[in-house]
Amino acid sequence: MLHAWLLSPFAHEFMLRGLVVAVLVGIVCAMLSCFLVLKGWALMGDAVSHAVLPGIVLAYSAGLPLIVGAFASGLACAFGIGYIKENSRVKEDTVMGIVFSGMFAFGLVLFVKVESDQHLNHILFGNLLGLRWDDIAETALIAVPTIAILLLKRRDLLLHAFDPAHARAIGLNVRLLHFGLLTILALTIVAALKAVGIILVVAMLVAPGAIGYLTTRQFDRMLLVAVGAATLSSVFGTILSFHLDAATGPCIVVVQAGFFLVALAGNLMRASRRASVVQLPG
Repeated sequence: MLHAWLLSPFAHEFMLRGLVVAVLVGIVCAMLSCFLVLKGWALMGDAVSHAVLPGIVLAYSAGLPLIVGAFASGLACAFGIGYIKENSRVKEDTVMGIVFSGMFAFGLVLFVKVESDQHLNHILFGNLLGLRWDDIAETALIAVPTIAILLLKRRDLLLHAFDPAHARAIGLNVRLLHFGLLTILALTIVAALKAVGIILVVAMLVAPGAIGYLTTRQFDRMLLVAVGAATLSSVFGTILSFHLDAATGPCIVVVQAGFFLVALAGNLMRASRRASVVQLPG
């Protein structure tokens, strides 16, 4: 009975396609989320994901591929935040809030004014089960090299996240790592755009890394836990959406949130046990 419940959704090709792209997007978002969580850049993912909307609309108007406009707009947001932060007294989180809300609002204004066959809900929340194999290939073309770069440069990016001064002292190009990570963030959001949209991708860029952070203190294990949680969330969220007749992207995010609560509960229990041991006499 359980076997049939788990496998029956994948008798349909659209469900199989949805699972493939969900796992692919989940893995790249999970790996990047570890760096974002350690660096305190959770809000940066939120900012860049919302800021791609005007680029999408302008690319559509110019007859360009939507991913080109999304990437350019996301990159402009990330670099713009960095420039304003370095050249003003305004704190980074304030700059992020102003830039991404302004760009998102500008995108909404453009979307209303430009006649388009694009559905706003698909841009905001994705259309996971409506993707074709060529859409999946397009996503893989961005996601696979991004995963490879994160794996190859993980030590440098980790040191940059924890101690930029030490990274600079040992000869690493901190500025290149900084803007390289921002570029990877923009690419990841573009890869996830068609699948989960510009709103749900925020959760996928934060939850897996937070789960890994709560579960272990060793970075490579953190990566493995984050990827595992994202993969399981993609699988069970896709299956759950089929049986509940619900949107797949939100179901995946709900499962991820459930995993986070389990990790948080485990972390609190371990902290409580350590505290009780310390308080024991003698």
